[in-house]
Amino acid sequence: MGVCSAYDGAMSNIKSLFATRLYHAALSAHGKPIDTDELAASCFSIAEDDEAGQDWCEENGYAGYTSYASLDDLPYRFPIFKDLVAVLDKHVAAFAKDLEFDLGDRKLVLDSLWLNILPEGGIHTSHIHPHSVISGTTYVTMPEGASAIRFEDPRLPMMMAAPGRVKDAREELRPFIYVAPEAGDVLLWESWLRHEVPMNMIEEDRVSVSFNYNWA
Repeated sequence: MGVCSAYDGAMSNIKSLFATRLYHAALSAHGKPIDTDELAASCFSIAEDDEAGQDWCEENGYAGYTSYASLDDLPYRFPIFKDLVAVLDKHVAAFAKDLEFDLGDRKLVLDSLWLNILPEGGIHTSHIHPHSVISGTTYVTMPEGASAIRFEDPRLPMMMAAPGRVKDAREELRPFIYVAPEAGDVLLWESWLRHEVPMNMIEEDRVSVSFNYNWA
């Protein structure tokens, strides 16, 4: 939306270009509601049994647990993950429509899905998801005070001489945006958008399920 202002007797037009979209919704907004208590129990059960995943986390200094490097078949192990994917498919389709992607006769399909358990002191360092189109996370447990997810302005590396922003800058002008979802929420973003989870400073576990979608 343009913002007009008086300048030397004329009207100037200032508008935002090259938007970065972030999708935030409740899982229940599309399809079958997901029981987050059952999903949490499934996540902890998998983490307890996944020795390969535990070993990977220990070898790589990963505080907590992730199935990213060990399991690629969660929807086949527990029916609730299959139900989750069916719901996520609808959210991703809605986001792709908002982004006005020209997908032709193809669609975006799930490429990978993994769970994360972030205990006190755990952190997910800044990263992107190469070779994917849309990435996202759905939140299984988000105890009060658990770390928000932080998104970085993708132009930041090119702002070599740019001044900082004022503290109350409009959200779309800030270099970093923090989002604190609730359990049962889903966030979606284009996979090139850099993001991280700062250190979890509370005693309770922060549990989430992350995923990537590719253009089939």
